[in-house]
Amino acid sequence: MDEQMDVAPPAADSVLEHVPMRNEDGEIRHEFVEEIAHAIEAADSAQLRAIVAELHEADLGDLIGALQPDDRVRLVELTGRDFDFSALNEVDEAVREEILEELPPETVAEGVRELESDDAVELLETLDAEDQEEILEKLPLRERVALERSLLYPENSAGRRMQTEFIAVPQDFTVGQAIDYMRETPDLPDRFYEIYVVDKDQHWQGAVPLDVLLRARRPVPLTELTDEDRRRVSVLEDQEEVARMFGKYNLVAAPVLDTQDRLVGVITVDDVVDVIEEEADEDLKALGGVTSDEELSDTFLTIARGRFNWLLVNLATAFLASSVLGLFEGQLEKMVALAVLAPIVASQGGNAATQTMTVAVRALATRELGSFNAWRVVIRESLVGLVNGLAFAVITGIAAVAWFKIPGLGIVIGLAIICNLVAGALGGILIPMALDRVRADPAVASGTFVTTVTDVVGFFSFLGIATLWFGLK
Repeated sequence: MDEQMDVAPPAADSVLEHVPMRNEDGEIRHEFVEEIAHAIEAADSAQLRAIVAELHEADLGDLIGALQPDDRVRLVELTGRDFDFSALNEVDEAVREEILEELPPETVAEGVRELESDDAVELLETLDAEDQEEILEKLPLRERVALERSLLYPENSAGRRMQTEFIAVPQDFTVGQAIDYMRETPDLPDRFYEIYVVDKDQHWQGAVPLDVLLRARRPVPLTELTDEDRRRVSVLEDQEEVARMFGKYNLVAAPVLDTQDRLVGVITVDDVVDVIEEEADEDLKALGGVTSDEELSDTFLTIARGRFNWLLVNLATAFLASSVLGLFEGQLEKMVALAVLAPIVASQGGNAATQTMTVAVRALATRELGSFNAWRVVIRESLVGLVNGLAFAVITGIAAVAWFKIPGLGIVIGLAIICNLVAGALGGILIPMALDRVRADPAVASGTFVTTVTDVVGFFSFLGIATLWFGLK
């Protein structure tokens, strides 16, 4: 081992100096990936260990994602204990699961032991129960019990996100005793921002920020510095609510309490950043009708299967919209211009509705939109739809008259545009609100329903007004 470490640094320097990992745009260089692949093929453990030691976990995760599937497992095996298993939390879930299933349970267990508890839970929760148990059995009893307890909490809860490494001191400690305790305790968390005060039964009594602690004199009792009103969270609280609280109150860390108010963990801002990214990614995918667990590394069959159901729903709503055209089949035969212009009306309404829906879904997610301001927002969006409808009625009407040389057509399409943009604005705000009220995810279902509304209203208003204006039957 020592001999390998003596040889490794020059190899790492030669690669990282002559073949930088990233280009000026921040992307991984193809040459760097090839260099790593050649080292893996040659089983050059010393060179790979040195390179892995130089990389941040996020960079190592990017490298793993860029390698061929067979090379990923070999990289872990060849670098041994020098491989940072937290890098696996930086890759797609499918890639992580693939690597973990190929590695012996003993290797995974050894890597998990080096992680903070929240990273270890994130790594294990992607595996099925049988694989989890096989790995957990290889861990010391104390670590196994802590991880098993965290894995029992609901998915996306604070209990899953928390790390169980924290500093808790008795309430009768002084400042000096607390500082001496931290100096003498070998297994402190890597990073912490405050210490927590508990009673003999581990019930939470309050928090003392480090800056407050270090400014106080040694004889001062901790009770004089303890913030008893410190924001804290329950193990069962949804991670999205926790992230919202961090943002609202500018928190860096928050204690996590169980149902008996006992201190069991802490959530820090780096965990919350991950939650925010995950929730934003989930909402963005949902708006596009994509399942939240779809990853870039998934196979085409997995992706196709995941998208099929929502496309089927869209097909059904498309038939519903097209059935409106069937009601005006005779009118369309008499005036071809109506068939040409009808999609424009529907499309404009759909675009306006999507704008409103995007704002509404985000506002509902951040709790900026609720019963206290719902009607004010609905009226505002209706006025936006009316104003834009009037503007585009003029633009579209002039274009239609210039195109087909039928003066009345400009008035017909203008009125239909106004109707559909107002309908789109109302649908874009009311449908997400209604879905949220019945505890459905607005991001998942709003798009299809809103588009259907604008298609139906667009076709019906345009063809209905045209029928009346031109006397078509």
